[in-house]
Amino acid sequence: MGTFSWTHLLIIALLFVLLFGAKRLPDAARGLGRSLRIFKSEVGQMQAESAPSDAPAATPATPAPQQQLSASTTQAQTPIVEPQQGHKTL
Repeated sequence: MGTFSWTHLLIIALLFVLLFGAKRLPDAARGLGRSLRIFKSEVGQMQAESAPSDAPAATPATPAPQQQLSASTTQAQTPIVEPQQGHKTL
């Protein structure tokens, strides 16, 4: 069921020729090849640029100090909203 036989592949190839025409298929394949080549070179450049930055840093990162809030500031920041009459609450 999951395998294509040679007849399935032949039918798919004929559909492509009928849909796109025999003149457009070589141009489409050429364009696909160019775009894959460009994509491959860009990925290679990105990997080359990121390789030196992957080295471990000499100084370990220290976590930021935790901030402590007093009870009065947390209450002032969170307003209390009471439901209005006639409205349902979830």
